[in-house]
Parts: sequence; structure tokens; C-alpha cells
Amino acid sequence: MPPGSGASAGGEGGRGGSAARAGGFAVGTGRPEPEPGDSAWSPVAPARPVGPPPRTAPDPALSWSAGPAARPFVSFGEPEAFGERTRPRVRPRTAAAAACLVLGLGLIGGAVTGSWLTGDGADDAPGSAYTTARTLWHSTPVDQLFPPTVEGTGAGPGGADRTWTRIAVAPDTGCAHAFDPLLQKVLAPVGCQRLLRATYTDATQSYVTTVGLMFTKADPATMSALARRFREERLDRRSDLMPRPYAAKGTAAAGFGDEQRATWTVSVLTDAPVVAYAVSGWADGRTVDSPQPAADAVRSGATSAPAQAGLGNEAQGLADRIERRLRQTVGSATETHS
Repeated sequence: MPPGSGASAGGEGGRGGSAARAGGFAVGTGRPEPEPGDSAWSPVAPARPVGPPPRTAPDPALSWSAGPAARPFVSFGEPEAFGERTRPRVRPRTAAAAACLVLGLGLIGGAVTGSWLTGDGADDAPGSAYTTARTLWHSTPVDQLFPPTVEGTGAGPGGADRTWTRIAVAPDTGCAHAFDPLLQKVLAPVGCQRLLRATYTDATQSYVTTVGLMFTKADPATMSALARRFREERLDRRSDLMPRPYAAKGTAAAGFGDEQRATWTVSVLTDAPVVAYAVSGWADGRTVDSPQPAADAVRSGATSAPAQAGLGNEAQGLADRIERRLRQTVGSATETHS
């Protein structure tokens, strides 16, 4: 109800004998009390009859009632007697606000669950999946995010199965020197909280692949904006925006440097503050003059050397499965904390 409408329940303009003008007569004077801005009031105005104004029935449109056999009649504009001790009443406006609060909480809870499942606009409230994901880098065992062995059923060229074995895990660090300079500049708006990396090799130890999870400082809106930029500007296809590999001494990836990168993929998540990526190359240390994004290398008919060798499948297949494990871990942790 608009403010001040209770003052017009008994008469035009809220004056005269309206029930809404409680206390409208000065005690012992017979004169009406002034109202702020009431220029028509004068101390020498004719006195009005002393006594309470006649009561009129409240306007049904301004009242809330449940019928004769239910709760007491409550009027938005009904005055309370001066000095009378009354029990606190739950006004309709308060009851409506409480109902809206309960409904709102239910809608928010449903939205959080739905956004995590659909990957759209995750909530950043305490206890949400998005917030849970933000802390995983220091509370989750390495083997849970980067298993010693990853099965890639149907992940190879032509639907062949793949098996990847972890050969190195990098210490959790910041993001300095982990990306090409331009990619680091593109990722700067979301901030780098922590970077987790591991390097895998295939069953034949012919290929090596570094997979990484960059945990950001960004809120859902900022992650969505970055994901949209990657999609619209096709930043994941530019060879000057590649992540760098993690080459561990004494492993099959010892010679896996920047010049050995053959194919890569970068994925900006919107349901978690994470940028997931993978970069693949040959284990024998051969250099690659023209790296190809994994999305192009896995296409039917692709003729580049990385595509013919199946390196696009290595990067894309391993990145997809590590990303899937991340979501499963977040889901389990969220249920535990709820």
C-alpha cells in the first residue's frame, strides 16, 4: 500500500471526522493539532466539538480479513487509542515480507543447484559450489584432482581408448612463467590465486601432456566475461596464447619445452573460479613449427602432423577428464559442507 494511504480511509484528504486522524484534537483546547505543512491551521480558528471523531467502517480495500470465524479484523489505517496497552500485532506488510523472504531463500537455493549443473551464472555465496571450488587447491589430495592413472575410453583418434599415466606433479605455485606473455595478460582480469599442474604420458610413452588448473580470484560475473571473450574472439585458437608445459627432470617429459608444444586447449569455467588447460607434444623432444589447437587437430580430415599423430586427442581427452574430476570433487565437497 502506498505511503500515507491509511490517512485517507475515512474521508477526502485525510481531514474531518476520519478514523485515520487518531489524536486529531488537542487535549483540553478543542482545537485540531497542526500537521507539518498545514498552512490552513490557525490558533484562532473556530473550535470544533470536543470528543472523539465519529468512527466509520474501514474501507475493505485497505484491510485484510479472513472471515467472521477466523482471526481478528485488521485495518491498515485503524488508529490505536492513546495510552492504551495493546498486544503487538503482526501487520500484513510484515507478514508479506516474511513470506517473500522464505520464497526468496527457496529460489536462491534452487538457482545455486541449477547453475552448478548447467554451468551458468554460479552463485558466490558462502556454502555454494562456486565458493567450495575456490578452496580446493589447498584442501584436496593430489591424487583426487590428478589421479596416477586416467582412463580415456574412446578418447583417441577414431574412438580408440587411451590410458594416461602421471609422471610428474608440480608444486602448487603462482602463475608466473606458466603461460605465454600474451595469455598471461589475457588472464590477468580474473587474477591467479594458485596453479596446480601435472604431466602425463600415454601407454607407449610416445607423447607427453601437461594439464593445469588455475584457481582464480574472480567472481562468477568476471569468469563469465572472460569465457565470453575467449568464445567470441576465439582466443583458444591463437598460437601466441598457449600455456607452457611442466617438464620434470628424469621423466619422459624432461625435454618438453616451449618449442616442443604441438597442440593445446584452454577452457574458462563459469561454474567454478578455474581455468583448465592442457598442452601436448612428442616425448622425444622434437620441435614443432606450427602448433595446432586441439579443437582443430581432432577434426575429421585434419592433416597437420599433430592431428595425424593424435596429439589433439591427447590434450583434449586428458583435459576433459581432469575437468570432469574437478566437478565431481566440488560436488562431493559441497554436499559434505551443506
